Amino acid sequence: MTELTASEMRMLAVVQESHVTNVELAERLGMAPSPCLRRMKALKDAGYIERTVSLLNRRKLGFEILAQVEIKIEQIAGRAVDEEFRRAVAREDPIISCYVVSGSADFMLKVVAPSMDAYAHYARTVLIRMPGVHDMRSSFVLESIKDSTALPLDSLRRPAGAKPTPTRR
Repeated sequence: MTELTASEMRMLAVVQESHVTNVELAERLGMAPSPCLRRMKALKDAGYIERTVSLLNRRKLGFEILAQVEIKIEQIAGRAVDEEFRRAVAREDPIISCYVVSGSADFMLKVVAPSMDAYAHYARTVLIRMPGVHDMRSSFVLESIKDSTALPLDSLRRPAGAKPTPTRR
């Protein structure tokens, strides 16, 4: 990790929490807009900001089901099953996240569906038939206690063992 200035860390903390214009960001950081814009561009160019998105409300859009799906892949001699599975996942829009994990599963998927019936159909006709799937276990989100995309940037500046500073909301 390249060492970031305190000002750059504050800038990242603000933009990961909410959409702000360059002028609003500059005002919040006590900077002039032009240098603020240059710094933001530099952070993007350096890869600290991957992309800027709007987070949609899945339930308002009709996706009532959010499933965490553990997938175990069967290893088949002479076949790159892992790569076939990865390519198949990339083609499936209902799979909104896919992670390689340690433990009893090989992959962890996040899958959305409009209803339990729709998820069951998708699981039976698509997920279980993906390349190399040996075992599949689904868990369903009943309630979301915390669902954040914000990284704990303050923890990068704290000495080991120090307590975190409470965040404002």
